[in-house]
Amino acid sequence: MKKAIVILLVMTSIASFAQQSLFGGQEIKSPEINANNSVIFRFVAPNADTVKITGDFLPTEKIKTQWGEFDAPGKANLIKNEKGVWSFTSQVLQPELYSYSFIVDGITTTDPNNPFLVRDVASVTNIFIIGGGQADLYKVKDIPHGTVAKRWYDSPGLGMDRRITIYTPAGYESGNEKYPVLYLLHGAGGDEEAWNTLGRTAQIMDNLISQGKVKPMIVVMPNGNVIQDAAPGEGHDGFYKPQFMVAKTMDGTYEANFMDIIKFVETNYRVKADKANRAVAGLSMGGFHSLHISRYYPNTFDYVGLFSAAILPNQNVSSPVYYDIDKTLKTQMDNGYKLYWIAIGNTDFLYKNVEEYRAKLDKMGMKYIYRESDGGHIWRNWRIYLSEFAPQLFK
Repeated sequence: MKKAIVILLVMTSIASFAQQSLFGGQEIKSPEINANNSVIFRFVAPNADTVKITGDFLPTEKIKTQWGEFDAPGKANLIKNEKGVWSFTSQVLQPELYSYSFIVDGITTTDPNNPFLVRDVASVTNIFIIGGGQADLYKVKDIPHGTVAKRWYDSPGLGMDRRITIYTPAGYESGNEKYPVLYLLHGAGGDEEAWNTLGRTAQIMDNLISQGKVKPMIVVMPNGNVIQDAAPGEGHDGFYKPQFMVAKTMDGTYEANFMDIIKFVETNYRVKADKANRAVAGLSMGGFHSLHISRYYPNTFDYVGLFSAAILPNQNVSSPVYYDIDKTLKTQMDNGYKLYWIAIGNTDFLYKNVEEYRAKLDKMGMKYIYRESDGGHIWRNWRIYLSEFAPQLFK
């Protein structure tokens, strides 16, 4: 026992000495949020030639891809001091959830002093929150909390068990009340984890329900990639690099088998299983899916939300899902609904597509509410859209 204590003390001393040697006795804090909401970022790399930071708090840069032109996070240079610690101080930042990475001699990496990370497709970035205003919805507060469960459901149409994320509001487990359901769909490259990690769905719902602005509801976040049983690393395919677009994501297969998800939810949860208590909404590819699911099953949802929807002019017409789009939209309109909500950023690369879709709806007399925000195809907008859409549901 005495020998073990001596070894532990020696190891502790060595570790302490190593850290002091590495950092020059300085405690490295990154990010450090100042009183005025500017932020200091630090990175220890005494032998590096350049260290840059990239993040969504910096002015955006335009990048062109095969899918269109996107707003990408900007970059800024860090300055090295005599101890090999690089630093950068941002401008005063507005309340928001921000993400960032470092670029060290051309290699993108995360901040070793910040353990808080999110994955978007195959990119892993650090996050931090500047509190106040809208961003307070993204914080965990001392209020009643809902439950986030990772469930598996059987999809006979897809021939596999599939993973799904489901939020139930505070009090669900201890009560017997039935709840309405919001089916919340992710974008291309996302999965059943995207809305809860990047979108802060549980925090937004907890806070808005606690404030009395949102009716308590169940939020169902499925995986829209029909060739996957779960998010990369969580299913039977094991660990592999996530892709932005995988096979069969927008060919009608997901929409045609969406009732497998509804059946699972309405069989296993206390829900109000009727049109007036179902909503479907999604971002980008999920907006595309929401549009087509709601018209393909035209008497199923009273509430529809299209967030920066990836409305494509030439859908895969070989799928029955995309037959007679105008006819099924008219059927959906004639059946009646309570809310058809469309939102997009004014610099979004899909802006023109959404504008043309709105013109179609105007021509046929299909009513909708339109929300235009600043910015592009970004999570900042989609979190706002969720926080504005949810209070309008199930009234």
